[in-house]
Parts: sequence; structure tokens; C-alpha cells
Amino acid sequence: MGSMFPSKEWLEDLKDHLNSDEKYAKIAKKWEGDIIFAVEPAGALKEPINLYLDLWHGKCRDAIYLDKDDDREAKFVLRASFTNFVKVLKGEMDPMQAMLTRKLNVKGSMAYMIRNVPIVLDFVRCSKDITDKVLGE
Repeated sequence: MGSMFPSKEWLEDLKDHLNSDEKYAKIAKKWEGDIIFAVEPAGALKEPINLYLDLWHGKCRDAIYLDKDDDREAKFVLRASFTNFVKVLKGEMDPMQAMLTRKLNVKGSMAYMIRNVPIVLDFVRCSKDITDKVLGE
């Protein structure tokens, strides 16, 4: 059994998966930008959680479960309810559609995201792999 989003274990599993996935390494070789997932309470999640990922040229250099008082900045902040993050991770909601309809709020260059849709989608594929392991799909 794997780990549930957005736990520290899930974050570690995602980092390992991104760093060992050849397809992601190839597709994301030009990506330069760290991301914070700001997960808002909803459903089973009672407290807000922030996950930090340092993504650089097809590798995840760091993955940190941020403390409440950690006010680090990132090139991108993706903010959404726990429910909407889970829908994206289960493949029930298209990530680009979620961004464009503000179900997934993007702070940072939307143009950069749109120019790099294949990278965004492959990152989501890797995240979904970790989530599916947990759900046994």
C-alpha cells in the first residue's frame, strides 16, 4: 500500500518517481521552476497543507512538506481545495481545464504553463501513478 495525498510519504514517493521516470525526464528537460501545491481544507482534509517541489530540467531536486510558518516563494503556486486536487490526481478533472476555470488557481506565469502543457500533463501522469498505487488501481 502506498501513501495518501498530500502526506509526506506521498511527496517522497512522487519525488522518487519523477527522478526515475525516463519519459518525464525527457519531456520536462527544459522545465525551470519550482512549485508549491497549496492544498485548502475540504472533505477529509481539515488543515491547509503546502507541498514544495523544486523541478528543474526533468528532475525533482527537492520535495518539502512545508511547516505552517514556512513562507518560501516559488515560481508557481497552485492553490485548490483538497477535493479538486484529488479529482485532478484521479484523472477526473483535466489539469489545464482546472487552471483555466480557476478550480486550480495558478500564481505565476500561465503563459509558461500553456507553452509547456506536455510537461504539465506528464507531471500529472506521474502524480497520478503514485495516487493510483494507493487506490489500488
